[in-house]
Amino acid sequence: MTDTISPLDRYSRQVRFVGIGAQGQAAISRSRALLCGCGALGTVIAETLVRAGVGFLRIIDRDFVETSNLQRQVLFDETDVAEQLPKAEAAARKLRLINSTIEIEAIVADVNHRNLRGWLSDVDVILDGTDNFETRFLLNDASLETGVPWIYGGCTGSHGQSMTIIPGETACLRCIMEAPPPAGATETCDTAGVIAPAIQVVASLQSVAAMKLLSGQRQLIARVLTIVDVWEGTFRTMKLDGLRERGDCPACGKGERRWLTGSDVSTTAVLCGRNSVQVSPPGNAGLDLARLAESLQSVGTVTRNPFLLRVQLREPALQLTVFRDGRAIVQGTEDPAVARTVYSRYLGG
Repeated sequence: MTDTISPLDRYSRQVRFVGIGAQGQAAISRSRALLCGCGALGTVIAETLVRAGVGFLRIIDRDFVETSNLQRQVLFDETDVAEQLPKAEAAARKLRLINSTIEIEAIVADVNHRNLRGWLSDVDVILDGTDNFETRFLLNDASLETGVPWIYGGCTGSHGQSMTIIPGETACLRCIMEAPPPAGATETCDTAGVIAPAIQVVASLQSVAAMKLLSGQRQLIARVLTIVDVWEGTFRTMKLDGLRERGDCPACGKGERRWLTGSDVSTTAVLCGRNSVQVSPPGNAGLDLARLAESLQSVGTVTRNPFLLRVQLREPALQLTVFRDGRAIVQGTEDPAVARTVYSRYLGG
């Protein structure tokens, strides 16, 4: 499609905003962004950046569009569900209709320590649209290693949080959280639910931070963790100025890269002849199976004994068996990416 709209018209209201102007818009149009995850947060971020005129957007996502996504994942519709399209590809198709003047690259893949570096080599910012902390800690390591800023965001229920990490200038994710929460220790969108307004707010915070960075105004980035609850109507910030200066962060202070080197990541193994995949997190989680059973009651039929918990999921129609050490077997698939998605959805981490 040939763009018949002059850039002066397309971005005129954005250029008139004193915070961006013609120079900032030109910088945005030259910029390149990487979006990891194109679900709820990711679709809002992608649409915002494409409408803002970012020059290049690389979208990476391992999942496909399902009916339950439509409540909050703004780029998808019922046709995408019927066609069983991967989210990255479905999003790219919609985004090209919104702005045909920019380059959009859709990659259907599972982000991991082996492939992430290659996707970072030519971008100016990384945006977090993921659904699990393991990937976020990988993004944190990769950002610190390469110097590419990244923007964290997460939502559950009606609340969410966001912060921007600029290597060498701001606190990083491990300054505020040394390790991901163990599997089953935190609620997920699939166990606690999530409402779209919370997604919209957090994704908007991430998007405006990206626009500041890409327009060449990183000095405007607030050194805070922003926490919002749209249902309660609360908005607060946690100042992070002093955390990096202490120098005791394992990642940005001491140079540790546990997730980027692959020394602290979960592993998957296809179980021969069983149509199942085993997902093994690092370490020994020591799960509270009774508590986990309670949180999973709403997503399927749950049974348990002192050694393991089993849930027959309604969506997707798979069986999930979880052991006390955090290890899980996903029965009904031989695709490791599907198994990791199910694990992240229902156990977090």
